[in-house]
This record gives sequence, structure tokens and C-alpha cells, in this order.
Amino acid sequence: MKRFVVLLVAVVVLAGGAVAYATWAASRGAAPAVAAFDPGVPGRLLVRSAGRIAAVPLDDPGAAPTVSGTACDRFHSAGGTTLCLVTKPGTLPKTDALILDRSLRETRRIKLAGIPSRARVSQSGRMASWTVFVTGDSYSSGGFSTWTGILDTRTGYAVTNIEGIPLYLDGRRYHAPDVNYWGVTFAADDNRFYATVSTKGKTYLVEGDFGAWRARTLRENAECPSLSPDGRHLVFKKRVSPGPWRLHALDLNTMRETPLGESASVDDQAAWLDERTVMYAKDGDVWAAPLDGGPPRLLVRDASSPVAVR
Repeated sequence: MKRFVVLLVAVVVLAGGAVAYATWAASRGAAPAVAAFDPGVPGRLLVRSAGRIAAVPLDDPGAAPTVSGTACDRFHSAGGTTLCLVTKPGTLPKTDALILDRSLRETRRIKLAGIPSRARVSQSGRMASWTVFVTGDSYSSGGFSTWTGILDTRTGYAVTNIEGIPLYLDGRRYHAPDVNYWGVTFAADDNRFYATVSTKGKTYLVEGDFGAWRARTLRENAECPSLSPDGRHLVFKKRVSPGPWRLHALDLNTMRETPLGESASVDDQAAWLDERTVMYAKDGDVWAAPLDGGPPRLLVRDASSPVAVR
């Protein structure tokens, strides 16, 4: 019963956030009109605003957003493909993972259990991945478990939960009933990916091979990785004290890890503004921070899920 109540509260928070923002915006006379929308137009920053996919100019992110008619609880877009996760409330909440084209028309729908958590599309638009929170499948004290899936939009092949992928921990084949994955990010080849795996109370950064269907751990204490466009860096959230998290960058050539200049705790999977700058949601707004440890800056108010289209 306790798990159900926690899950129900989470759903109410997701739904309530969009309603609260819409009410606030209307009270200020700032509610934007719905417009024709192509998420692939370059020179824009896509965000989730008032619960819908929206866009602002990359060179003027403080401008009033152009808002689409497409509502998502989480989304990501690249290469002409948009992944939109939508909560379907009920006795046991469910999620629809919608694959949308350049006109934001639905081309495929995958029905999932749980509440939307993460969404990511590869640079080419071919591969899509989602993470949802579920209950009844957890060995953690909090009662939550994650299911992460991957879809190849070209072949149509989908794995709705990748927990069965052979995992190698410290070079050895690893088996445990409490393995959970979340936060996939794809390399440019549409085959290699990075993600978080948790087991026995620890989290690990893993590198996966979709074609060979295997994954191996790279280091401990790394969550929600995001690969840079040039494939040279990963940014992830790391548990620290005080925290609970701080964003860190990992140079994949040297495997050297450094904290970003953002000292606040950030519970998000970062995205990339450019090859030296990441974006993330914090306190209801989108912020950016450089890899060199410089100070963060505000990008877009009242927004989340940033995607740079260049």
C-alpha cells in the first residue's frame, strides 16, 4: 500500500506541474499561442514549456517560446525523430512512448508500465530509449524500480526492458536479481550506448553494445550519463556530500573526471548545448554550464528537457 501511495503522489506531481505553470502564465498574460511546429528546424533550442514541446532561438533563449500542440511529460528529439513520453493515469499509472515525425505526427506507440523518467534519441534519429519508474519489481527500500527500453526505429525492433542484457562487472559476467538500468545515451554509430546500472546499493556507468547485446561497467558512482556530440566526454550526476548529486564530466580518452561549476544538486540527465557546454533542468528552469568549470548561467525560464538543434 505504501508503494502505491508514493507512486500516486508522483503522478499527481507530474500532472500538477504543467497545470500550475499554465495557470501562472495565464495570470501574467504570458501564455503563448500554439503554432505550427517542426522540431528539426536548426538554430533553435527545444524545451518542454507549459507541458508542451516548445522552441526558442538558440541565439536568444530568453525570447518568448513558440509552442507546439504536443504535450509530453518527458521528451527528446534528434534527426527528425521525437520521443514523447505521456503518463496515462489510472489505478496503476502507465506510460505511452510515442515516436513522432518532423510534423510531430505519431508513427508508433509503445505502451509501458509506470511513470516517465528519462527519454533520449540518437543523433541520427534512428535509436530511441526511455526509462520509466515502476513498482512491484524492486528490491530497494524505496519501493521503486526502473524499466529502460531501446527502440530501433529503422528496423522496428524494440526491447522494452534491457535488464536481460549480459552484464560484465570488473570483467566478469554478473548476475543479480536487483539489476536496474536507466538513463541511456547513444554514440554516433547508433550501436554503442552508455547508461546507469544499479545493483547491491551501488551505481555504475556502463558501456553497452546493442548489436552484440552486452554491457560492461566502466566506473562506480555515475548516474544519467550524457555523451557529447563529438563523443569525447560524458557528463553525469555523481553522489556527493553534501548533495545528493553534483554534475561531473568524464574525458573518455584519459578517463579523468572533473566536477562542473554548477555546485547545486541537479537531478536530471544533462543535454548538450554545444561540445563544451551542457544544459539541465534546475528549480523549474533550464541552466547551462561549461566543461571547464566556469559558472552556470540561466538559459530558459519555466522549462525543462532542453535539446539544441544545430
